[in-house]
Amino acid sequence: MYAERPSARAGAVVWTLTADGGPKRVLPDGCMDIIWDGGGLLVAGPDTRAQLPVTRPGTRLGAVRLLPGNGPRVLGVPARELRDRRVELAALWPGGQVRRLAERLYEAADPAAVLEELAAERLRAAGPADPWVTAVVAGLRAGRAVSAVAGETGLGARQLHRRALAAFGYGPKTLARVLRMNRALDLARAGRPLAEVAVRAGFADQAHLSRDVKALAGVAPGALLHPPAG
Repeated sequence: MYAERPSARAGAVVWTLTADGGPKRVLPDGCMDIIWDGGGLLVAGPDTRAQLPVTRPGTRLGAVRLLPGNGPRVLGVPARELRDRRVELAALWPGGQVRRLAERLYEAADPAAVLEELAAERLRAAGPADPWVTAVVAGLRAGRAVSAVAGETGLGARQLHRRALAAFGYGPKTLARVLRMNRALDLARAGRPLAEVAVRAGFADQAHLSRDVKALAGVAPGALLHPPAG
């Protein structure tokens, strides 16, 4: 069973999962996750394609998903270094620090809440997010063109691309595609027909929507919206 909730204390989503042993299709969303599996801590970097992790049945995961731009502020490394990767937290932070955190998680009734608190503390210590990060995410999430969003930041194309790699793990055009796909899927799950979804989400047509979803998610929209039983 999977459950999630927005964090009231951090720019994040808190989630838990009790694994059934089957693969779970994890779609690109511009986020980065810190995951506790009961025995260790894993960092999931920003994805450019769907991942299909398989976890031992009965394993209980607790995690915090850091919204676009917040991962590097919490983890202390540029997002581009973790793109499409899964690495142990001990590869990024001092071993002693990770061991102490693991001890807290072993004893915690709600490990995901511990990770939520950790993320909130590190975001506070990092200070306010750069305004351009907030502007880029908000603009692209709203469906505005990359060129328009770039103009609003006051950054040149090369400078914006370089900064986006560090903050998000990929350039603004890829981030725009990822956010657009998720916006389209949200509309479709709310019951909108795909032809309407394509127009409202900013695709040229329904065929364009299908191609982009398949390129990023690995399957057509219908397989995501109506997965086969089992």
